[in-house]
Amino acid sequence: MLREANLRRLAEESFDVLVVGGGVNGAVAAAALAARGARTALLERGDFAGETSQASSNLAWGGVKYLESFEVALVRKLCRARNELLRTYPSTVQEIRFLLVHERGFRHSRAGIWAGTWLYWALGRFATRRPRLLSRAELEREEPAVDAARADGAVEYSDAYLHDNDARFTWGFVRSALDRGAAVANYVESLGASREGGAWVTRARDLDGGRELLVRSRLVVNACGPFADAYNALIGQRTRHRHVLSKGIHLLVDRLTPHRRVIAFFADDGRLFFVIPMGPKTCLGTTDTPTDSPEVRVTPEDRRFVLDNVNRRLRLPRPLGEDDVVAERCGVRPLAVEGEGAGGADWMQLSRRHVVEADPSSGVLTVFGGKLTDCLNVGEEVCAEVERMGVALPDRRRAWYGEPPAEVRDEYFLQARRIGLDAMTSPASSEPLSTRLWRRYGARALGLLDAIRADPAEAQVLIENAEYLRCELELAARREMVVRLEDFLRRRSKISQVVRREDVRDAQGLREACRLLFGERAQERLLECFPELRGAEEAGWERRRVQGATAAVPDPK
Repeated sequence: MLREANLRRLAEESFDVLVVGGGVNGAVAAAALAARGARTALLERGDFAGETSQASSNLAWGGVKYLESFEVALVRKLCRARNELLRTYPSTVQEIRFLLVHERGFRHSRAGIWAGTWLYWALGRFATRRPRLLSRAELEREEPAVDAARADGAVEYSDAYLHDNDARFTWGFVRSALDRGAAVANYVESLGASREGGAWVTRARDLDGGRELLVRSRLVVNACGPFADAYNALIGQRTRHRHVLSKGIHLLVDRLTPHRRVIAFFADDGRLFFVIPMGPKTCLGTTDTPTDSPEVRVTPEDRRFVLDNVNRRLRLPRPLGEDDVVAERCGVRPLAVEGEGAGGADWMQLSRRHVVEADPSSGVLTVFGGKLTDCLNVGEEVCAEVERMGVALPDRRRAWYGEPPAEVRDEYFLQARRIGLDAMTSPASSEPLSTRLWRRYGARALGLLDAIRADPAEAQVLIENAEYLRCELELAARREMVVRLEDFLRRRSKISQVVRREDVRDAQGLREACRLLFGERAQERLLECFPELRGAEEAGWERRRVQGATAAVPDPK
């Protein structure tokens, strides 16, 4: 219903700005523009956050590694962006300690790295806990999982991480754009655009329903991430900047250490490598491999690189193998460069800076590069450029990001205590139910309390070890534009990242979850995600249908 209503609006209305691309850059652009009064539309050819924005390290960090290349201004900017995320999303973006292990013979001394983390702390305006210098004995005592045989100590400093995941965080901006009146749809591909009468007419196709539509807008914002160059070529737009692409992967395994900290070290290729807590799992990575295509996959060589680096540097009961991998994350980093080349620099030293390039003569604005940490700055800069290009923003001072105010939060937790919500928390849960629902849904969590108060069965966990309730699935079906089962398992939630695929497939509650999400299309969506179930599932579905029909026939006696 929600998606259908937005498709009608896209075809029938005219917009000030059409944003093409629903990753984090497109999501913040749409959220900021809609909040400040622009008539805004957003198209995404796949699902929101379906590419780079679902494959990050789940960190909001200022880029301490860029100090090595003397990019002090960039680090200062990223640290301040990180601080703003910490301030405005306290339930979602949280400070976490990094334990950077220093191996003997590394190109920088331990004392030099410690000094660098103090500079990093200062550039971040001392907003986090101060750095610490650890000896080898202190390292072994505080983090026994580290194999300290090759190390002479460590440095501990702070950055931030996302408590849920990057894709869910991105979705929050999409939902904000919807709430502020934007017309938004996923699985809608732009087929090209042309200028007519001083405005853009974009041809688009609904990839789920097959229909075609025309979207009219004064300006176009190209926020296609690693596909931005291709989209500019499609619409005939020339730019000064372009992208160099780097593939990165992460592997998810069962939790390797009980401590809630990131273990960092320098991998065999010299890049920072992380062991990151992710709920009941540990996220390992990342790799850095040049690629010419945004379409990438995890290779056996990628897995071997990650596993070898972890096995060499952690003291584990047994070496990790491919059978220990619960899930994988794979994406490309779009690195912004100017001109035809990378300026002669080592491509591995290219930073994740973003560039917003506007062409007032054509009415096109392109976002190059960027990372999740800097997303709020992207939203602000897009608004500034759009206004310079002639679109009035009547609510230019209106806040467009952040969690609900403290009084709403206090009321939610008061009501949660009154109904005994935390007593309903699953024994397998990693945190109290009240905390989790607030972080995911903010003010909408009050509606979930109403549903549970009316019927305690709404607090039932349908998919074992997934920590998602029946009422959450009903909310997702109404308000989160879930088109395919993978959208929910991978991006609205992180179920497929912390539960093995076969365990999700065989979960007793999966079919009920599909029914809640997709109604009459439940079987279709289930088999689309798990095609190996096709024969048995279709037979079982037919058997249940016949049994239901037979039960409805009156007994002739």
